[in-house]
Amino acid sequence: MQNQPLTDLLKDLEQELLRLGYTEGSMKFYRRRWGQLKDFAQDREILHYTEQLGMDFVFEHFGITQDDFARTLPQAQTQELRVIRMIGDFQIHHAILRRYLKHRQILTDPFFIEASNRFQGFCDHKEYSKVTTGHYVKQSSYFMDYLAAQGLSDFEAVTLDTINAYIRTLAGFTYKTVEQNICSLRTFFRFLYQEGTVSTDFAAKMPMVKARKQTAIPSVWTHEELKKLIDVIDRGSPKGKRDYAIILMACRLGMRCTDIKNLCFDNFNWSENKLCFVQSKTKQPMELPLVPDVGWAVIDYLKYGRPKIDSPRVFVRHMAPFLPFSEGDHLNQLIKSYMEQAHIPVLKKRRGMHSLRHTMASVLLEKDTPLPVISDIIGHLDTNSTAVYLKVDIQRLAECPLDFEEVIRVE
Repeated sequence: MQNQPLTDLLKDLEQELLRLGYTEGSMKFYRRRWGQLKDFAQDREILHYTEQLGMDFVFEHFGITQDDFARTLPQAQTQELRVIRMIGDFQIHHAILRRYLKHRQILTDPFFIEASNRFQGFCDHKEYSKVTTGHYVKQSSYFMDYLAAQGLSDFEAVTLDTINAYIRTLAGFTYKTVEQNICSLRTFFRFLYQEGTVSTDFAAKMPMVKARKQTAIPSVWTHEELKKLIDVIDRGSPKGKRDYAIILMACRLGMRCTDIKNLCFDNFNWSENKLCFVQSKTKQPMELPLVPDVGWAVIDYLKYGRPKIDSPRVFVRHMAPFLPFSEGDHLNQLIKSYMEQAHIPVLKKRRGMHSLRHTMASVLLEKDTPLPVISDIIGHLDTNSTAVYLKVDIQRLAECPLDFEEVIRVE
């Protein structure tokens, strides 16, 4: 397809957008830009689309340079870049990548919709968490949509080359995104193999991500940053009482955001000062001590801050309707708001709820707590997951200098 003339390439791209149900308003915009691009190419006697042609086009018409590609652009310029990126992606992969489908269904083919519904039932039967099931179903749906774009209406013609071609469309995404997609595909093909839909165990042949999870250093807070964050919380207001208790649970008990949101009244054993619950991610029971400051923060919220609503969840929203937090709400906006109030710079490293959990683990490490103990406290099933926090203890790393002559010595 890369040798296909630009005019034919745009005709095929138009048919794919129509298949995907793009609105007439969107189609008018794309057709207008495509017409401008064809005129631009004709003036330069260029017959085929290239990345350089696209870059020259957006520079000539919209003043967007190649240096602008890596920075955040206004919405109008972002849309112009999307036009040329869409053409380039379609030329290489014969598919529309990086689609924005928040309010649109991913799949349209009845066969693939039914397969997706069966896969969701499989995930529910396996008792995966709602978040994990959501990732698996959504990311497998993207793969099935890719198959439809290639003209496939079932799984009979799927080969390992097909799967690898789809994985190549993920180039440019972060390691974590690629890892999640491959994990979802592996689970999806395991399901298809077990139900007999495919005769080849593609799950066992799936490629592994070459990057290592431990290459990333976890985001952690300094003691000064945490103090500034907590000090700006208005603990006299109902919402402030709630937020104070939530943040303490994350940084003092190392709880996951989802587990904090799912806490119910019967998880609190006040007579023994214990917090008992089943972890959403690992499905393992967890028992944590209710340290005084956390316990009193929760009590203060329950007595003087929580709306009077009939819900078993302890923490609820403070805007009508007063409901529990949604599954997809990671409370990052809560942290960001207090960071702005405390004038804590928002760096490139993520500073959401999970970073408070990271901080708790790194503090335990600073106190010479053994890794297996830290794993138990923060609910890791494998100490390898906890070992990533070794890298944030720069002081102890400095105490272990390498003897380079010893390292490079050849016996």
